[in-house]
Amino acid sequence: MQCESGSTVEWTVTVVLVVVSVVWIPILQSSNSGQLYIYIQSVTSYLAPPVTAVFLLAVFWKRANEQGAFWGLMVGLAVGLARMSLDFTHPKPRCGTPDDRPSLVKDVHYLHFAAVLCLLTVAVVVGISWLTRPPAKSQIENMTWWTLRPERHLSSPPLSLPENSPSGTAKEESLEGQTQNGTYSPPAVKSEIPTAEAPGDRVPSPFWARVCCLNAILLMCVNVFFYAYFA
Repeated sequence: MQCESGSTVEWTVTVVLVVVSVVWIPILQSSNSGQLYIYIQSVTSYLAPPVTAVFLLAVFWKRANEQGAFWGLMVGLAVGLARMSLDFTHPKPRCGTPDDRPSLVKDVHYLHFAAVLCLLTVAVVVGISWLTRPPAKSQIENMTWWTLRPERHLSSPPLSLPENSPSGTAKEESLEGQTQNGTYSPPAVKSEIPTAEAPGDRVPSPFWARVCCLNAILLMCVNVFFYAYFA
């Protein structure tokens, strides 16, 4: 019964997504003159800047907290969705017809709006974070650029045998007794089991962590350049 219910949910979700995709085609054709690339870039400019601003502040600013990130995302997404709804309800007019669209849509390019929206989200996150309690040190340890710790290995305690285990002399005496009685048992083989290092015992080196962060920043700058140049 569980498999049948799971397959029913999957089919229902698939059908709903197909219907939404078909209904969305006229909206796509009416907005941005049917140009798919401009449509994708404009929607990204309305939804991605709040997430980008919160992520950068969380990595490079130790004072950012949960309340600031939450309200920054809420305000940024609300403003971005408002601009996106204005674009859908006020499409670009054809050549030779007067442009009666709102000034926010007509005079502000979507890439410029993305930069303004990112700055607005940063301002909200910084303001709310300063007005609320800072995060604890345990919450930001090894989570931000400035709280990385050097690599260290935690040694595991040595294994100790239980007190009631038989000693070596007792084992030898029992083996000799078994041999004299005509029966033979092979000697016990001592096996050394290597201690496995727990995943939490190793802390990454801050040098390589910063190298990865610098590569991420470089890739982001290249992405922004191509984004602004080709859009």
